[in-house]
Amino acid sequence: MYIENLKRKSIENRKKILKYIYNAKAGHTGGSLSILDILNVLYNDVMNVSPENFGSNDRDRFIQSKGHCVEALYVVLADKGFFPEEDLLTLCQYNSPYIGHPTKSIPGIEQNTGGLGHGLPICAGAALAAKKDNSKAKVFTILGDGEMAEGSNWEAMMFAAHYKLDNLCAILDYNKLQITAPNEDVMGLEPIDQKLEAFGWAVKHVDGHNIEKLLETFRGLPLENGKPTFIIAHTVKGKGISYMENVLKWHHGVPSKEQYDLAIEELDKQLEELENSLK
Repeated sequence: MYIENLKRKSIENRKKILKYIYNAKAGHTGGSLSILDILNVLYNDVMNVSPENFGSNDRDRFIQSKGHCVEALYVVLADKGFFPEEDLLTLCQYNSPYIGHPTKSIPGIEQNTGGLGHGLPICAGAALAAKKDNSKAKVFTILGDGEMAEGSNWEAMMFAAHYKLDNLCAILDYNKLQITAPNEDVMGLEPIDQKLEAFGWAVKHVDGHNIEKLLETFRGLPLENGKPTFIIAHTVKGKGISYMENVLKWHHGVPSKEQYDLAIEELDKQLEELENSLK
């Protein structure tokens, strides 16, 4: 039942992402849907972080480098009790702190991000600091695949491997689409695993929407002692909504009333199918 509860939470949180983006008439819908399952597993099973221990030096850290998909993070943090969920009804409205990128003014958010290529360098520094403090804290980040063109990421990867930061885990949201075109048309990444291994990281591919495989992978960290971990999570932009999946326009598209209703109908059907499978 534990895994089924995580699957149920993923579907319910997809509904919430759509609700708040539709209400705000702004947001990065496709990417938020592609990273949600990863966030769900991290916050509900893997990471030692909560509203109660957020001031502790031994808490695990998560920094969302692809900050533009903050809607998924907001929904997960609200679900964990960092702030009242109804606050998200002010998303992207005048004077609301819930803007389109993470900021430290929001409970549960470690760092301001959104300028791509910043999250992993910050995480590398945090992981080194934890080592020096003899802390058990682990540090996690999610990067976008288009973001991998930023040179600061590769500098951080050299740094993390040099200092043997096996308390650091970077996760690639590998949905293979960026704002203007498929990655391979803009700046190809392949062979991404060989490049990362050449930089001294332990690397693993995983289905970024398979709850069981995500649990197995994250519970097995570090992949190698003395090496930082890089998880290549194969995801689908717009995951869970048939007309959004792998469609470039949903990078930051906002659904109309008809599209929103159809999406909720599809997610309700997925919930019904999940419940029927448990009978």
